[in-house]
Amino acid sequence: MAAPLSWSSNLADIAILGPGAIGQLLAHQLCGDKLLPDQLLLIGREAQPQCHLQLRCADKQHSLKLPMLALSDVTPDALKGLRLLIVTLKAYQVEEALDSLLNKLPHNCHLLLLHNGMGPHKALEPKLGGRGLLLGTTSQGALRLGPFEVRQTGTGLTQYGHFCGPELASDLRQRLLRVPGSEWCDDIETALWHKLAVNAAINPLTALERVNNGVLAEPRFAATISAIVDELLLVARAEGIRLEREVLLERIYKVIELTAANFSSMYQDVTQGRRSEIDAINGFLLTLAERHGLTLPVDQELVNRINALSPKAAPTPR
Repeated sequence: MAAPLSWSSNLADIAILGPGAIGQLLAHQLCGDKLLPDQLLLIGREAQPQCHLQLRCADKQHSLKLPMLALSDVTPDALKGLRLLIVTLKAYQVEEALDSLLNKLPHNCHLLLLHNGMGPHKALEPKLGGRGLLLGTTSQGALRLGPFEVRQTGTGLTQYGHFCGPELASDLRQRLLRVPGSEWCDDIETALWHKLAVNAAINPLTALERVNNGVLAEPRFAATISAIVDELLLVARAEGIRLEREVLLERIYKVIELTAANFSSMYQDVTQGRRSEIDAINGFLLTLAERHGLTLPVDQELVNRINALSPKAAPTPR
């Protein structure tokens, strides 16, 4: 059991579960100049009274001190003031982590899932106990340089939207919208399908080819990217989701252009021997395709090849 902390977490009404690169970037952006650090806490592997977070952004460096609770030691009393839990874990970590945390959250606490891929929200929905669930997606880029030091590697769009349960209070919505480049999205599921198309094309190809995002603009990748989009559209139609092929392709190539120097999260996972999120991206499409009696040969090959390169055992949440 961790030693008692010298601060009171009862003041915090927003918490970030999984303070990795994106989680720490959001912490800096949420605090900004208006949110008191006491209103935000982190939940990770180990308790620390003060985490000294460092953010490198362009030619500037930002510092922030926040408390962190250990997920294994969280008590209902420590979270009794919480109104919003932002989950920035890997997709395959979400369900297990929240299974241990949900009954310790206040009944009026909302959850926001912000990860690559899709799927965990469906497993989580029947377990919410009347709590509100939001979904989000971001194209911001961040690279973890140390335990509590990140570098922002790219700006981008961050979208949030209501999925089920009670609506989020307007003051919390406004605080989320302080994140630069963020917007509220009334049709968040369609937005997530757009992001899924981007991830399904860019992540596995960059990981398998060991290249940065910009290389995918080369003509030799065009046929594969088109096939991935066609398979996604096949599944989306079966699910009753209306998407436009040209819009998806335009968005994929725009992300390739804007993040040309970046290395995808799947590239980083595979090259560093970590489990990837392929099962929540291309694998999510395969799961839905099976329900509808569809076959996706390109996605199946990508999933097989990525899973052959990365471990399957899920690590402890960060």
